Amino acid sequence: MHEETLQYLILSSVEGLGCRGVHRLLDTYRQPEAILRATVTELAAHGVPEVVGRMLLSSTRRVQAESELASCLQGGARVLTLADSSYPKLLKEIFDPPLVLFCKGDIECLNHHCVSIVGSRRATPYGVNVAEKLARELASRGLAICSGLARGIDTAAHRGALEAKGKTVAVLGSGLSHIYPRENKKLAAQVEAHGCVISEFPMNTSPSPQNFPIRNRIISGLALGTCLVEAAEFSGSLITARLALEQNREVFAVPGNVTSKTSFGPNLWIKQGAKLVQDWQDIVEELPRPVKEQILAPLARSAADTQPGLFPMVLTSAEKCVLELLPADEAMPIDRLLETSQMSSSELLAVLFDLELKDQVRQLPGKSFVRKF
Repeated sequence: MHEETLQYLILSSVEGLGCRGVHRLLDTYRQPEAILRATVTELAAHGVPEVVGRMLLSSTRRVQAESELASCLQGGARVLTLADSSYPKLLKEIFDPPLVLFCKGDIECLNHHCVSIVGSRRATPYGVNVAEKLARELASRGLAICSGLARGIDTAAHRGALEAKGKTVAVLGSGLSHIYPRENKKLAAQVEAHGCVISEFPMNTSPSPQNFPIRNRIISGLALGTCLVEAAEFSGSLITARLALEQNREVFAVPGNVTSKTSFGPNLWIKQGAKLVQDWQDIVEELPRPVKEQILAPLARSAADTQPGLFPMVLTSAEKCVLELLPADEAMPIDRLLETSQMSSSELLAVLFDLELKDQVRQLPGKSFVRKF
């Protein structure tokens, strides 16, 4: 297995060959070992340019592959190849599955039933609330949540799954040694501890812009369906939705305000036939029947659906008053809350603190607050 891993690392490292080029060669040669035993002339007969063939068969490639494997082991990562039994089964079904996956965390969750949640990096409070709520409710019912660890909707999706103590998978557009964005390093560590962080890029690959559209096929390919929550007209999340459709997976979209730029993508997809999502059940209803029954059966046996959380939903009259003042789709500054609630500053801050503990409100930068769904 060690030798086969090195062979896949060699094949994945040659510029000018690419993932699809290697897959075409594997269709002919069947095994990576056979490709590496071929001559430059034989490879050229299968469409591999001579310069690329020479690079592929160069002895330095093996040295580089050995170095990369050592770097992975040193960094606590594991390399999954297409031949590995732990390689995600759903991902293997797409047109161009990655030859290798560099992984940190629980690789078993890569084969869990999964839903991807993606969207704008510049998410509104509404979008963040919706993404967190959907991820939390789906994860609490046994579905893994996949996203890209980006700012905005991706971050909210991972956090929602973690709040439910569920599984979540983060797919990077960089190597595992370069967490991007930097402010999500702590979140990446939490995902690793309760799920898996993966990348098809070598450990020390920097987060170059061209990497992110490439990794999007993995986000959609791991999942039974992809849910779009807020995306502007040229958002990369629209690429993920399109890839999900091409991979014959379900596409879901959360509707938004027609005057909001971030609602353009989901609203357009709904017009074009994507399933409109208002709650977690809208997603589960479209999943394969065995998965749907597995999730809904426990609910049928129980009259009450237990909402995950650390605190019972018992609110004081002051807390109810503040909640009624707070919108769920936009943040309200503390000074406006003071004015409308007619509470003293110390009283209002105490109420808001308790509501945060009860997971009813979220504090945003600039001392603003938004009600959670």
